[in-house]
Amino acid sequence: MQGNNTYIPSRFNAITHTDDNGIVLLNSYNGAICYFSEKEKDEVLNSLKRAGTNELASEIKQELYANGYLVSVQVDEKRRAQFLHQSMHRTDLMHLVLLPTEACNFRCSYCYETFPRGKMNRETIRGLHAFVKEKATTLSNLNISWFGGEPLLALDVIEELSTSFLTIAKENNIHYSSDLVTNGYFLTKEVCQKLLSWEIRQLMVTIDGIGKIHDRRRYLAGGGKTFDKIIDNLTKVKEISGDFDMTIRVNFDESNLQETSKLIEFLKGQFADDKRFGIFFRPVGRWGGANDDELPVCSQITSNKKIWEFTNEAITNGLGISSMISGSLMPTGSVCYAAKPNSLVIGSNGQLYKCTIALNEEMNKVGNIHEDGSVTLDYDKIAVWTTSGEETDSVCQSCYYRPACQGNHCPLYRMRTGDRPCPYEKRNIKKVLNIIWKNSLN
Repeated sequence: MQGNNTYIPSRFNAITHTDDNGIVLLNSYNGAICYFSEKEKDEVLNSLKRAGTNELASEIKQELYANGYLVSVQVDEKRRAQFLHQSMHRTDLMHLVLLPTEACNFRCSYCYETFPRGKMNRETIRGLHAFVKEKATTLSNLNISWFGGEPLLALDVIEELSTSFLTIAKENNIHYSSDLVTNGYFLTKEVCQKLLSWEIRQLMVTIDGIGKIHDRRRYLAGGGKTFDKIIDNLTKVKEISGDFDMTIRVNFDESNLQETSKLIEFLKGQFADDKRFGIFFRPVGRWGGANDDELPVCSQITSNKKIWEFTNEAITNGLGISSMISGSLMPTGSVCYAAKPNSLVIGSNGQLYKCTIALNEEMNKVGNIHEDGSVTLDYDKIAVWTTSGEETDSVCQSCYYRPACQGNHCPLYRMRTGDRPCPYEKRNIKKVLNIIWKNSLN
């Protein structure tokens, strides 16, 4: 249908100017991120004025429409967002966060875990075999996240369950993906090759500084250094050919803030030549650990500033950024797994949770998995985790970032504070888009 103001800017657009005087656009409904040069910029900005345009007479306008930056006036974008939210309730998708062990060989200064249990018991392992096999006939997508404790302490459990899940996925034509968070101490080249053979291709390792800076924050349970071992492991992992995605996470607070630039320079020398490695900065928080009162956490203003200052500095030094950053801008990409109805955390004793942080809180204990694969679930508790976002928050409903986070970036934060859990990316979207553009140039 043609007519005046037929095409108007999407309510889900974000825009930033780049260092070369171009612009980058994001549409959070479909995840489109596009760059336009200085020559194209004026036409783009004129097309995206509130009055809109009554025809798609040029290639640029057609591109804006194709990528969702311009939409027909007939489109009800609020209804689109509501439909996207409902898509998270699809029963053909399943995400399991598995704790193959709740023990850890580290005792990090800011850790919130208490390590009450060791390796996953046989009843739970058998229950997982049966549970996934029974669900498989209705699944199109299965994602497994390995967490802990330190998951590589239980490599045999990872192997047994991964082998089973891969067989089930192949038999039922299910798209299978897997990721793992590790402290890196046991991530030798040989172990990494095994993980890749089990289709665990997204990995995260934390490094908080060079040498003693890291070692006084992330040390062995019996005392002892960890930095040299981790770096040696990662440099050998670089020798592996093939596809994987390695995020190097840097946790910062006031005690290592001044050392982070030195770490960036060090990591440049180690990993800038391998784009499978990407860097990711996050502030330390008080999440309920025994040392919370002593943690020198940064203020929210400092945290919001330093995340992107450090990320920009890393790119300037030739390092890549973690795929998690651009991934968080995608539709539902900033929604916490705890807020997704199709996601469960399974402890080593068969206890079911929604969140990996509040493991000792009753509201987070939502059920159990049994040896025969059956599960007992408390749907009243699950509802608290999954329905506290955009359904009830009118500010979230009107936000340009709504499709990406849906008001549920961190349901635990909302529960504990009553405040809106806006993602770091949303708070600094202009910087983030500029960083993504700079990263693409590398």
